[in-house]
Amino acid sequence: MNDGDRLELRQLISKHNTPQQVVLRAKIILLASIGENNGEIARTLDISLDMARLWRKRWLENNNKELSIFQRLEDLERTGKPVKFTMEQVIELFALACSPPEDYGRPISHWTPRELADEVMEQGIIKSISVRHVGRLLEEAHLKPHQSRYCLTPPVDEEFDAKVENITGLYISAIERHKNGERTISVDVPD
Repeated sequence: MNDGDRLELRQLISKHNTPQQVVLRAKIILLASIGENNGEIARTLDISLDMARLWRKRWLENNNKELSIFQRLEDLERTGKPVKFTMEQVIELFALACSPPEDYGRPISHWTPRELADEVMEQGIIKSISVRHVGRLLEEAHLKPHQSRYCLTPPVDEEFDAKVENITGLYISAIERHKNGERTISVDVPD
């Protein structure tokens, strides 16, 4: 390992915003670089022998790849379960979360994840979704409908559905274009 890599590992360890699992992995690699074996590393860091072995092996496997030090210490992507909801369904959920509940006959002033889950299922947008999953989707999108203020007389946009469909299509096609090495740039332009 070169001195530049050691320095970068030490910097990652000392940064306050570095995720703790990455800090631990950086420590494993630094200890390995000074000649400690897996057993010594495991005892020093109070981790399992398997964990020390795994991260030393993964570090060596990624050595020739063009990855940053941080990327080499990140978790591998998991295949996981297939996506359960389409982008259109999620966007419709978000659109609903950004509109007044009164428009849908709900006797509440602000949406809650429970009310949103009930409404998207009632409208047939999504067949089944948990309240917790609605909350996660809103959180990931930084949407806080419980803190929203709605206009008293919002203007009706006759082309709203067409605009949503157009933008959704752009996002979906961006995924396909990305697979072909093309990039999509999004710019927010005010009306």
